[in-house]
Amino acid sequence: MFQDSPIYDRLVAERGDVPAGVRREADRLRREVEAVIPPPRSPGVPDGLPAVPPSRPGQWQRVQQLPGSGAP
Repeated sequence: MFQDSPIYDRLVAERGDVPAGVRREADRLRREVEAVIPPPRSPGVPDGLPAVPPSRPGQWQRVQQLPGSGAP
């Protein structure tokens, strides 16, 4: 992620890789919540198919805005 970044390398050595720790904890919490409360189903999606396409861990997803949603 940060190539040739001695400041970042020193911070990771002193404090640990905080962003990676946060991602791991967020993934753990998401799995725990999904075990109790399943993600919402999209209307018209047949049973057995995921409501939301799976993403790769650590990757941002771009969400398409519906027409007329008022969001830029």
